Amino acid sequence: MLCFKDVSKHFRKGSEVVLALEGVSLDVPKGALATVRGPSGSGKTTLINLAAGLMRPTSGSVVVGDTALQEMGPAARAALRARRIAVVFQLFHLVPYLTALENVLLPTLAHADKDAGERARELIAALGIEHRASHLPDELSAGERQRCALARALLNRPDLILADEPTGNLDPDSAERVLKTLSRCREDGATVLLVTHQPAEAVKPDLEFVLADGKLQ
Repeated sequence: MLCFKDVSKHFRKGSEVVLALEGVSLDVPKGALATVRGPSGSGKTTLINLAAGLMRPTSGSVVVGDTALQEMGPAARAALRARRIAVVFQLFHLVPYLTALENVLLPTLAHADKDAGERARELIAALGIEHRASHLPDELSAGERQRCALARALLNRPDLILADEPTGNLDPDSAERVLKTLSRCREDGATVLLVTHQPAEAVKPDLEFVLADGKLQ
């Protein structure tokens, strides 16, 4: 479902070239849950952004399903994200003047779905924020905003879920809710790539990857 083949990503910072990823190859089959671990600056967020098609690799290939992302233009990659790929960022990107429920329903602006309202309520209930559905983002805690962003990402039943530290701002009970929700998505056939510091016994991944200095260990 998700395949990196000898992927490198370099950034230029002034006269310096920063090697964010170097020669990374990995394969996450359909329906698997994989974790990515590593210290700060090891390239984890860059890997998520490449898998989402938010940036192109300097070299190598990134394939989602049978689609090579580096061969697509920005509009085509955006359309693919809207249809098949969910990205959960460390920054929540909620619309400040919409309620939590309205933020979760935002994906329906691109793809109308008569069942979206019911699914949105099911997701926010599963994530423990149903009592905050009518609140604006600045009335929510950081953990509640994080779970709202996750519910929005999952609304359209994506094939691939890319989550960058989705439990980072959460208490243990809320983190468990998030991990259970992602596990249910996997059981329903979604592929999940999860950047996390949660212990393996809590996540129960099918695959584990470790990054250090932009390289898989």
